[in-house]
Amino acid sequence: MGLIMLILVGTVPTAYALNHAVTRKQSDDFIAVSQQAATILSKYVSPNAVVGDDREAVTEYIRSNEFTPNTMLALRQLVSDIGNETVLFGELAKVPNDRVRNFRNDLYLVSEALRLMKKTKQPALAAADWQALDNYKKHVDRSTRFIPGWVKVAVAMALGLGTMVGWKRIVITVGEKIGKEHLTYGQGAAAEITAMATIGAADWFGLPVSTTHVLSSGVAGTMAANRSGLNGPQFAIS
Repeated sequence: MGLIMLILVGTVPTAYALNHAVTRKQSDDFIAVSQQAATILSKYVSPNAVVGDDREAVTEYIRSNEFTPNTMLALRQLVSDIGNETVLFGELAKVPNDRVRNFRNDLYLVSEALRLMKKTKQPALAAADWQALDNYKKHVDRSTRFIPGWVKVAVAMALGLGTMVGWKRIVITVGEKIGKEHLTYGQGAAAEITAMATIGAADWFGLPVSTTHVLSSGVAGTMAANRSGLNGPQFAIS
C-alpha cells in the first residue's frame, strides 16, 4: 500500500498529496496547535539566529543531523507559515493545485525535523513542550500519511485474487523448496508465530520490513534449527 501511495502522490499530487478527508473542524484544530507549536519553538530561538531560506535550513538539518541555532528559527518560521496558509485556505481540500507540492513538502520537513529533534534530544526542551509538539506532529502526519479506503480494498482484493490463482506455486516454494526436507506442521506454526512477532514489532517501532522475506526467513530458521538443511539457491530466489 505504501508503494501505491507513492505512485499516486507522484502521478496525481493534487488529489493524493494531502488528505482531503480532513474536516473543517480538524483543520481548525490544526491551526490552533500550529500556533501553539510556533509559540513554543519561539521560546528556544536564539537572539543571534539568522536564516535566509527556511526550507533550505530545515532540509540541511534533516540531511546532516546537525542542529544549529538557525535551525530552530527556520523551523519556527516554517511552522508559522504552515499555520497561516491553513488559515488562508481553510481546508486541505482547498489548497490550490500549484501550492499542493510545496505545502506537502513543508509538512514533511516539519515532521521529520521534530522527529530528529526528539530522537537526538537536541536541543533540550521541557517535557510539557514536547507533549504539545508531539500533538502537533500527529496533526501534521494526519495530513500527509494516510491511505484512502479504496486503496486498502484494492490491495486486499489484488492479494486475495493473486493468492487464489498462484497459491500452489507459493505453497510448494515455501513448504518444499526452501529447505531440503518438506515443512512439518510444527515448523510451519513456529515460522508463522515468528513472522507474526517480527512484523508486529516492526509495525510498533515503525520499521520497514517485507512480510514475504520475514516469513521465508522464519521457514529457513526452522529448517536450520531442525538441522534439515537449506536449499541455498532456492532460498535466495524466494
